[in-house]
Amino acid sequence: MKILIATDMEGASGVVNFDQTDPSHAEYARFRRLLTGDVNAAIQGAAAAGTTDFIVADGHWNGSNILIEELDPRAQLFSGSPTPWGMVDGVDQGVDAALFIGYHARAGTQNAILDHTWSSVRVFNVWLNGRLVGEFGLNAAVCGHFGVPVLMVSGDQAVCAEAAEWVNGIETAVVKTAGGRMSAQCLPLETARRVIRETAERAVRRLIAGDAPPPLRVDTPVNLEIEFHYPQMTDNAALLPGSQRLDGRRLAYRAADMLEAYRAFRAAVGLAAK
Repeated sequence: MKILIATDMEGASGVVNFDQTDPSHAEYARFRRLLTGDVNAAIQGAAAAGTTDFIVADGHWNGSNILIEELDPRAQLFSGSPTPWGMVDGVDQGVDAALFIGYHARAGTQNAILDHTWSSVRVFNVWLNGRLVGEFGLNAAVCGHFGVPVLMVSGDQAVCAEAAEWVNGIETAVVKTAGGRMSAQCLPLETARRVIRETAERAVRRLIAGDAPPPLRVDTPVNLEIEFHYPQMTDNAALLPGSQRLDGRRLAYRAADMLEAYRAFRAAVGLAAK
């Protein structure tokens, strides 16, 4: 069995502010080690359930956060940026399921650690077929295009609740309970790792038993809408061929499938930074 472990950093154990996830800050070195430990806990749990092959997609910042020298040797690491499928790179390599580790809630969520959607300085809101979506839904839908179910997510209570709205029956590992955007009650590290390990094992055992959630599939064509923070960002993003300017801050794109929608989204957000 082959499992993709898709990672972010804001939802990792102990993380409560952006300094801890920013490579330019002194705190980052400590917290990238904690992220690597969370990933290892997920690998250990999935392996206990019978998984033999692992791909880890490093999805935070520029994709060079996980310490390969401390990563479980059973896993291959997708590192660097840009990559074809972004935060779920490797999903097209015949994986049976995905586990999302260290995720955060979508932009605008109350009591959610470091809530944002892709870019906290550019993206205000995103909709898929008229439904507000965050990074969990976007990436789970890409997995769904390839027929890959997302079995579990780890992070704070807000992202776990968000994930359950998109994937009925998903296993959740709450490693901290947010009381605001930059404050949370965090589990002791050893406890958090045990929760991740046990959740991953339970999720994979459900897959083997035929009781796992189905892949998340969105209706096609896919109507993507992005609301940027400032009109100047939308000015730049509107240079994307095929896009439609809706108003000062909103841009629309109609895609044939989720893969096209995902690439259009990433391209538009990239253009918005110019």
